[in-house]
Amino acid sequence: MPPILPPPEPPVIMQVVELNKSPKPWLTNKDSNQPRGSAELLGSPISVKYSAEAEKKIVTRLVTQERNGESREFEFAQKLEETVAPAAENLPRVEEIKLIEVIAERQEYDQKQQVITATGNVVMRFDKGVLRADRLRVNLAERLAIAEGQVILERGEQVLRGERFEYYFVQDRGVIKNASGEVYQPTISRDVNPSLPTDTGTDTIPEQPLSDRLNREQPLQRVTTAAGYRFVVGSIRDLNLIQQQGGVPSTQSGGRINRFRFQAERIQFEGDGWEAINVRLTNDPFSPPELEVRASTATLRNISPLVDELITTNSRLVFDQTLSLPLLQDKLVFDNRPRRPGLFSIGFDGEERGGLFIERGFNIVDTDKVIFNLTPQYFLQKAFFGDGFSSTDGDESNQDDDCDGGVFNPCVFGVKTEAAVNLGTRTSLFGTTQLTSLNLENIENRLRSKVQLQQKVGDLNRPHTVNLEYNYRERLFNGSLGFQTVHSSFGAIVTSPIIPLGETGINISYQASMQNIEAVTDREDLLSSNRDNDRVNLSRYQGAVSLRREFPLWRGEALPATAEAGLRYTSTPVLPYLQFTTGITGVASGYSNGDTQNSLSASIGLQGQLGHFSRSYFDYTGFNVTFSQGILGGESPFKFDRFVDEQTLSLGITQQIYGPVRAGLQTAFNLDRDREISTDYFLEFSRRTYNIILRYNPVLQIGSLNLRISDFNWNGNTEPFEGSGINPVIQGVTR
Repeated sequence: MPPILPPPEPPVIMQVVELNKSPKPWLTNKDSNQPRGSAELLGSPISVKYSAEAEKKIVTRLVTQERNGESREFEFAQKLEETVAPAAENLPRVEEIKLIEVIAERQEYDQKQQVITATGNVVMRFDKGVLRADRLRVNLAERLAIAEGQVILERGEQVLRGERFEYYFVQDRGVIKNASGEVYQPTISRDVNPSLPTDTGTDTIPEQPLSDRLNREQPLQRVTTAAGYRFVVGSIRDLNLIQQQGGVPSTQSGGRINRFRFQAERIQFEGDGWEAINVRLTNDPFSPPELEVRASTATLRNISPLVDELITTNSRLVFDQTLSLPLLQDKLVFDNRPRRPGLFSIGFDGEERGGLFIERGFNIVDTDKVIFNLTPQYFLQKAFFGDGFSSTDGDESNQDDDCDGGVFNPCVFGVKTEAAVNLGTRTSLFGTTQLTSLNLENIENRLRSKVQLQQKVGDLNRPHTVNLEYNYRERLFNGSLGFQTVHSSFGAIVTSPIIPLGETGINISYQASMQNIEAVTDREDLLSSNRDNDRVNLSRYQGAVSLRREFPLWRGEALPATAEAGLRYTSTPVLPYLQFTTGITGVASGYSNGDTQNSLSASIGLQGQLGHFSRSYFDYTGFNVTFSQGILGGESPFKFDRFVDEQTLSLGITQQIYGPVRAGLQTAFNLDRDREISTDYFLEFSRRTYNIILRYNPVLQIGSLNLRISDFNWNGNTEPFEGSGINPVIQGVTR
């Protein structure tokens, strides 16, 4: 079949042209009693008139064919109006052919009405889609196809079903009544590429709850549902390729539902979008759905190849067919970029925001190339109870004036901005700012900002990341030394992907950086006697390498992916397993004043999950235990990257209590100093389609309450440091 080109944008004038071909015996004329096979049944051609400006035509060709029979062709010529730009006047005119093909068990042709009727397993292939139905009528004069019965329309990865389908095939638009369908949701997530992803020591200050990390690292599996609704759990890469790489689990999410379903009384579509009336949408493949969005109208339009926009009216969230809550936003964007929930986020930050706060993000600019988000914040606890927390980051310039509270006091308001610009297929520009008070008298000590130019280089599948970045007052947490603020830094950082070392099962990653840094020091020999602060400006050159290997000890079997078994409380069937982990990380740092800090740290651990999270109580236990021992040579002149936690023990556990409720904690201790480094507490309400997590860290004085909706690319504030702007430092390396 010739390639199908997109329809023209200018207005068109139609002509119907039937090609003069040899007689075709496959049509039965309703107005004749002659036996099938007579060429006279077809009558005279519908039209043999061509426009004088044939060189400007775009032709839609209709091909009808009975199975095991011959075919007949009709052409619908479209004459373009004179809207061609002058620069194109001298270009040669080329006809554009759009092919429409109809195949059925039996077809009849009504010569007077110019109607073709096809019955029996009808398949109509046209531009950007395939239609399947029990019966199909094609009106040649109106350029209209009407399908009835079990109608299924497939347009790319979108599937629409209905009782009646009207399609104007020249204009590429139509209407479906009593419609339902599916829309494909790509599972591409933003490439975060964390620093030293193979380092086992990151359990000290984790970015995700233990259940998410265990789910991500569970052995690969591929699951399909029994009712023909197919999705993948685990890596989407070929299993043989994984085995060639030493059986290393994918670092991506363990699995997710890749489609959302919808139902509507009526759907009218045109081009790459559609509009629905009285619509219901859900990300649940089972019925009745746990979670759905109901709206009076919904309009889906394609913005770019990987971006779809859904606009609704009078929309609301319905949980378990009982609880209904208004959805306070009318636009959802489905693409390859993570997004926050559209309602609001609740967080806790005692260090900079005075405790409990609330925030709401707004997409000011949202295009395929540029994203700009503005997030106002309101510090609830500080507004009503004043600032009961004190700064402990070691930078005296960060000490803010006491805020006595007040509902409308400028110090209880904050704002955060995030910008991303796509400069090319492998080049991006990111920028963030945080202002923790609208009292601008001391703005230089209330503002934090970061600008990062990111370039992917090397292998397309395993690229290296080169970042050129500037940070102003970067907030870091260095284990036992607590919070630290780097006043400013500028430089370049190169980070590798995870690289398997042949078939050994060992993964390696590395990082190199060169930065000019201004930060607090406690070295009197580096400070002048007449000074305003304890900061010093030095250049730092750092390299780090980390190796990791897992040894599988035991692997169970996952339950079937049904609503009553494997997918009762989670969107990913739980696969029980145990594995032994080992790792080693070496870091070398040199400073422009001649100081060096070199360290080598080895880790061993055991992690796993038991149960299937399917029964009503005590059917899931996840745990991890990691011991790390480091060797240190030299000492950093800065406090923010000084390696002091040489011997650490990390412990984590998550336990199902009853039904969808799980509770857990993750803690880390410095065994040399007998001191707690960090402890996270979790309380989780987990369902197949959504998840609510309450998280609090009393050591860091941060917390969050998060609603996460499966596969709607709403990540929320599940990482403890994302909403607060804190980055952990482990073994002298900023993670």
